[in-house]
Amino acid sequence: MNTAYDCTCQTTQKDLAAGVLNQAKQDLRRFHGATSAVERELYLDAYSWLTSDDSSWPFSFLNVCQLLHLSPEAVREEQLGDLSLGAFSYWTRRCGRAARKFQIFLSHVFTNARTANATESGALAHASH
Repeated sequence: MNTAYDCTCQTTQKDLAAGVLNQAKQDLRRFHGATSAVERELYLDAYSWLTSDDSSWPFSFLNVCQLLHLSPEAVREEQLGDLSLGAFSYWTRRCGRAARKFQIFLSHVFTNARTANATESGALAHASH
């Protein structure tokens, strides 16, 4: 029973960690050029969290990356690099990433389908003998 609880707890922690990371990404993007004090504060909070090397609290940036099996350096580079882009370049980059992920997904689907077809063909050939 503890195993099921541990699994559920770990999944919940990963979901929360992913949510914290996504919120920071949104705040960095949305409030990058903020003019109001509140929006600047939201941006600075996200920026400080992302660039901090403090791991003393459970949902620090480093702990979130560890929990999600992400490289902190890669996440920082991606997020801070995106901030220097204009809107067109930002969306071009995002669409390129989405296209690459979709291409990988499709290659897995078709590879799995070919493997399944080959297995079925082999089984049918073996059954007909």
